[in-house]
Amino acid sequence: MSEKVKAPREPLFSKKNKRLITEPLDDNNPVTIQVLGICSALAITVSVKQALVMTASVFFVLALGNVIISMMRNLIPSRIRIIVQLVVVASLVIIVNEILKAFLPDMAEQLSVFVGLIITNCIIMGRFEAFAMANKPWPSFLDAIGNTLGYGIVLVLVSIIREIFGAGKIFDIPLFGDRIEKTGLYKIGYLDNNFIILAPFALFAVGIIIWVQRARNKALIEDH
Repeated sequence: MSEKVKAPREPLFSKKNKRLITEPLDDNNPVTIQVLGICSALAITVSVKQALVMTASVFFVLALGNVIISMMRNLIPSRIRIIVQLVVVASLVIIVNEILKAFLPDMAEQLSVFVGLIITNCIIMGRFEAFAMANKPWPSFLDAIGNTLGYGIVLVLVSIIREIFGAGKIFDIPLFGDRIEKTGLYKIGYLDNNFIILAPFALFAVGIIIWVQRARNKALIEDH
């Protein structure tokens, strides 16, 4: 009798698995290439702290959600899969919201409804549907890491620009002097640009990042 030969087990960090983390950072970035998660990129990037907390919140929801959906993928009837996905994401968002209220009440107030709106973040539902429903838990977890990092990089870049040039500080540390007492650059007439704090500028900032990314990599430029 011939014995079945088991296929070699794929390493946890094989080339294929590493690409799940690295590709969303640049060539398949969820914000700049797939144009998903734009709303939160515009709304909560007033400060770097907010961007980091939102990124951590999205990671919690996407990583756990991807793993849960992946583990349940063979049990979920196709006709109700979206409802199941919504229940999973809504439950995880409620947990995040309660944790923020308990341990970071000021940040929970600043982020306001945008934590709840993680439920409607297209990146999360997109990864559930496009990846977790067809893959095992470990690749799904790596996919969540890659997509969250890709999302977070854009949020942090935009928030750095907005906080520095809109408020003259970073992590609440003044960079250009005291605007009230007119010290530092404010003494010679420097003024914070309040337009940069407004959401429309965030759209310009995301557009600039997309332009730089495509200028650097011509393969990302669409023909039509």
